[in-house]
Amino acid sequence: MFVISTRNFPPDVGGIQILMEGLSNALLEHGPVKVFADQFENSDNYDKNSNLNIERISGLKIFRKYRKANVINNFIQGNNVRASFFDHWKSIENIDDKVLAKSKSFCLIHSKEINHPLGSFLNKRMLKALNKSSYVIANSNFTKSLAKTLGVNDSKIKVIHPGSNYPIQIKDEYINQAKDIYDGAFPKIITVARLDKRKNHQNILMTIKNLKTKFPKIKYISVGDGEEKDRLEELRDELGLQNDALFVLKSDEQLKVALISEADLFLMPSVIYKKSVEGFGISFIEAASYGKGSIGGVAGGESDAIKNSETGYLCNGNDLNAIYNKIINFFENDNYKTFGKNALEFSKNFKWRNIIKKYIELI
Repeated sequence: MFVISTRNFPPDVGGIQILMEGLSNALLEHGPVKVFADQFENSDNYDKNSNLNIERISGLKIFRKYRKANVINNFIQGNNVRASFFDHWKSIENIDDKVLAKSKSFCLIHSKEINHPLGSFLNKRMLKALNKSSYVIANSNFTKSLAKTLGVNDSKIKVIHPGSNYPIQIKDEYINQAKDIYDGAFPKIITVARLDKRKNHQNILMTIKNLKTKFPKIKYISVGDGEEKDRLEELRDELGLQNDALFVLKSDEQLKVALISEADLFLMPSVIYKKSVEGFGISFIEAASYGKGSIGGVAGGESDAIKNSETGYLCNGNDLNAIYNKIINFFENDNYKTFGKNALEFSKNFKWRNIIKKYIELI
């Protein structure tokens, strides 16, 4: 029996939600799994259609974490648990040490949530919580390095990248819809990410404007919603890109992957914004699984998700010239086709069936 404790789980949306769902399903190949997750709207419907045994914890957030910890403590004490997995240091913080000592425990770290100044109150809380676990699982070498500088016990840290279940089969109707959206454009460039400042949509839009002379039929698609929506739509209109840049705020899975599969480049040159930094970038791997090369930023863990000059490029997302030049290089001499082939092969390393073995070997 494996136990999963997560604050982030479908039907809630986001990268960590996808990660924890993938981890839970991958563990099913090695034994029964019990998931303890927070209650969200439409959770009941999701749970009915899931292969997982999911117990939802509801109530006010300030009390929920203690109730959840008590439920998990009792469950582990009363069952033969091989290992427990926690999506966040706050998820393991209130689990009893004696309970955790019964089996191996894994706490996942992603970068942003641990990035508190050394010696601060939150840093001390974080270190105490992570010290409870058998292993601290960093999603990239960058996140491991960050954790070490913030005081996390080096001997506990293991790098295990997020896994992927992509590519999935795409229905013809969605392929046709994606083709209609791109409408014969070249190059077709896509970003799949929340609309927040770290993802750097602002500099992407300004780069698209600068590329119009070189590529008159360029088309940029952004899939995802977020707090920057209004500001970015206003910027798009100010740049005169109403016909060249489209924000798809709501998209089902089929349309999202269809748009990726029909694109020529996945572009997300992320930057550091305040304490927020790209820990890995699973979306680069999702794009790679459809044979699409990527351009990402140098600021975080993207170097584990993009092999620079092989599956795409890394660049300084704060430098408009750097983004512009990397896109030009990407399409020179049909380089994008070679990057795509290399990316497809590279993506196979991140299949969940391969990633999960790294966890099992530590149990």
